[in-house]
Amino acid sequence: MQFSLRQSASRIGVLQSSSSILDVSFNHLSGPLQEHQSPISAFLSSGTISPEFGNCSKLTVLKAGHNNLTGGLPNGLFNATSLEHLAFPNNNLQGALDGSSVVKLSNLIFLDLGSNGLEGEMPDSIGQLGRLEELHLDNNLMIEELPSTLSNCRSLNYITLRNNSFMGDLSRVNFTQMDLRTADFSLNKFNGTIPESIYACSNLIALRLAYNFLGQFSPRIANLRSLSFLSVTSNSFTNITDVIRSLKWCKNLTTLVMGTNFKGETIPQNEAIEGFENLRILTIDTCPLVGLPLLFFLDISSNRLTGNIPTELMGMPMLQSEKNAAKLDPKFLELPVFWTQSRQYRWLNAFPNVLNLCNNSLTGIIPQGIGQLKMLNVLNFSTNSLSGEIPPQICNLTNLQTLDLSNNQLTGELPSALRNPHFLSGFNVSNNDLEGPVPTGGQFNTFTNTSYIGNSKLCGPMLSVHCGSLEAPSASMKRRHKKTLLAVVFGVIFGGLAALSLLACFLIARLVYDDHTENLVPLHRR
Repeated sequence: MQFSLRQSASRIGVLQSSSSILDVSFNHLSGPLQEHQSPISAFLSSGTISPEFGNCSKLTVLKAGHNNLTGGLPNGLFNATSLEHLAFPNNNLQGALDGSSVVKLSNLIFLDLGSNGLEGEMPDSIGQLGRLEELHLDNNLMIEELPSTLSNCRSLNYITLRNNSFMGDLSRVNFTQMDLRTADFSLNKFNGTIPESIYACSNLIALRLAYNFLGQFSPRIANLRSLSFLSVTSNSFTNITDVIRSLKWCKNLTTLVMGTNFKGETIPQNEAIEGFENLRILTIDTCPLVGLPLLFFLDISSNRLTGNIPTELMGMPMLQSEKNAAKLDPKFLELPVFWTQSRQYRWLNAFPNVLNLCNNSLTGIIPQGIGQLKMLNVLNFSTNSLSGEIPPQICNLTNLQTLDLSNNQLTGELPSALRNPHFLSGFNVSNNDLEGPVPTGGQFNTFTNTSYIGNSKLCGPMLSVHCGSLEAPSASMKRRHKKTLLAVVFGVIFGGLAALSLLACFLIARLVYDDHTENLVPLHRR
């Protein structure tokens, strides 16, 4: 029998005798988990959960997530030994997990205490939960090393310990006997190498190790043939060439996030990223982009990239046409991808189409081929050393939502056709050397002067300098003045040269005439 708090209160009385499922999630319950109230009165009066649930001998599922419950988990709660599914995520629970209490729930299959304020270590007794398949302890304040007894949870297929302060060597846990499908150990303090035992998890689909202190891949990662999602951002990994060569055998890989690693390394000129036919999302240091026909999200920002923007980037098929983009399957990601702190994605087709090269040391011009990427939503070339004019082809990106070219050395006018992308909601060209009028109309009427600061030659209604004023003559007028000045200068120079030439000819002719005259007229002697 299943019961929800949203149902009639008259049915609550059957809870202790016959109910096996209780779901009170998303009910705005608040307060501590009371120690001496019956579960019935607790819900009807103060909106709290009582340890008396331990007397509910037939209760197999208890869900009370996404409320505002406080305090610790009452020991009495763990007397409900029939529980198979216990979930209190997204509350304000505190305290430590009591190992002597946890071990009582030997039938537990699903445990979710994520997004609370739990402290202390993971108890050794967790290894006695032999039926446990899913363990969610993410977003808490837990510390110290993982217990080696976790290796005994052989039914475990999903574990997330994301965003705690766990530390030490992950190799303490032997993953060999687990049927692990999804593992998230990110945002902790783990060090050492990736455990060799994890490469034996042939069914592993998603692995996130980002933001730790891990430092080495093994070629055995090629054994993870089911791997679809891999995130190792912000660790201390080295030897990018060997890593790429190993990962290319993971043929199901669709998401690869490897930024802020491989410090100071480059891929040899003759080395390309090949064999990643299914890759859709890539965050990595610089490398030739060959053999990535399905790539539509590329973030190589905040590295130390130098040189010109590779023209190969303008040939990403998934960003070129709606027909190609329609091939993107609505795949559900086993772990969310965190693009920014406030944005996370679980579906492939929900991702924006992104090309992000910001915060590097790229030079040269923006390639005209940028206009081919018509499905692009976000284009960020900010904080580089790009020069030259903004190519008019950029105006062909009619699906563009964000354009950031700030902090470069771009010159010339802003193309008036920039108003064509009707979905443009973010625009920044500040701190360049642009000139002339700012486009008006459409979305450009919504952008403030902060989008243009640091360009003293720009003018427009949103700027302190208005076009047509003496302080800011138009760029075309400047060019006409420049051409006129050059014409005058060249005229004076050529005129002077012509006059000098005529004078020289006159003097030479006069000398010749004098010589002839001297020979023809005799001298008179006195």
